Amino acid sequence: MAIREKLSGNEAVATALRQVNPDVVAAYPITPSTEVVHYFSQYVADGQVDTEFIAVESEHSAMSACIGAQAAGARSSTVTSACGLALMWELLYVASGHRLPITLNVINRALSGPININNDHSDSMGARDSGWIQLYSENNQEAYDNYLMSLRIAEHKDVLLPVMTCQDGFITSHAIENIELLEDDAVQKFVGKYNPERHLIDGKPMSVGPYDTVQFYFEHQYQRAQAMIGAKKIILDVFKEYGDLTGRKYGLFEEYKMEDAERAIVVLNSSAGTAKFVCDKLRAKGEKVGVLKLRVFRPFPAAEIAKALSHVKAVAVMDKADSFSAVGGPVFADVRSACYDLKERPLMINYIYGLGGRDVPVENFETVYEALSEVIKTGSTDNFYRHVGVRGL
Repeated sequence: MAIREKLSGNEAVATALRQVNPDVVAAYPITPSTEVVHYFSQYVADGQVDTEFIAVESEHSAMSACIGAQAAGARSSTVTSACGLALMWELLYVASGHRLPITLNVINRALSGPININNDHSDSMGARDSGWIQLYSENNQEAYDNYLMSLRIAEHKDVLLPVMTCQDGFITSHAIENIELLEDDAVQKFVGKYNPERHLIDGKPMSVGPYDTVQFYFEHQYQRAQAMIGAKKIILDVFKEYGDLTGRKYGLFEEYKMEDAERAIVVLNSSAGTAKFVCDKLRAKGEKVGVLKLRVFRPFPAAEIAKALSHVKAVAVMDKADSFSAVGGPVFADVRSACYDLKERPLMINYIYGLGGRDVPVENFETVYEALSEVIKTGSTDNFYRHVGVRGL
């Protein structure tokens, strides 16, 4: 039976961690993910879990501890935000390169500088090419569900890649919402026991972290790339199994009123809720608009996105992070590339929005949909790299 609760996004993630009862959690607090560590350390103190909780001196050490523990056969997890994720940077590549299925909750926050503790996606987007699977969460329910599913995805024998599950700092992490929890025994049954085929202390000789010479390094990177390609099927299988268990159906992305849409917005995380509200408002006026909410960003579902957008006349891709490439944000680059081989490509523009926690009101999305009407009218995307919500624009 489902347990109905009212939880913040951070407490929802901490509750999922408690229910999973991982072997090792190593963490260092950083706003806005600190609450997850506080909640979980209290579970440890109260004897609700038998996890080995390691209060380390930095996020670099947190990921290092998880790598060592996972290599030794222990299910390991951590949580961080922003500069904490940046301090893990070196170890993100080590974790994925050694095919260690570590799980990481990223409570999205802007990266310095100047310093800012509020929400955008510059932290996880900066780590998009580190070999980690990335799942994004619109609300607290998805943050909870994504974490539980992330273990099954990461630990699958045909994947063996680490997974980061992301949610918006403060916007969902600190907001309290209604949520349905699984019972503890149902969680344990779903995630199962972690039984790696090989680990450092199983009595069989192996090495982790040796110098990878020119004779082998390229092949190992190829294997990692193939695992990421193959992960898409496993992700969908896990989503289906979880949907059968809970009634909550998830896909690589969510298509909202996209069947006959002529104008569409591509967005991820909590802003999708605002986009859907505006979509409903415009639909009530007879306008053919839709929203495509990305849930899985790595592996990037290029073929599926191209198919979903193939009938749309104009698309605006929303980026809550800038790649500073002078040609748009990271989500835009991937979505535009995905549509390149379509015989009839939608006209496409990019909007950078909400950086550093800038409020994203309904009016922002109304502006974007209006801009798409103008794009269709003129047939021009010459000015495709845009910003919305900046004072003075």
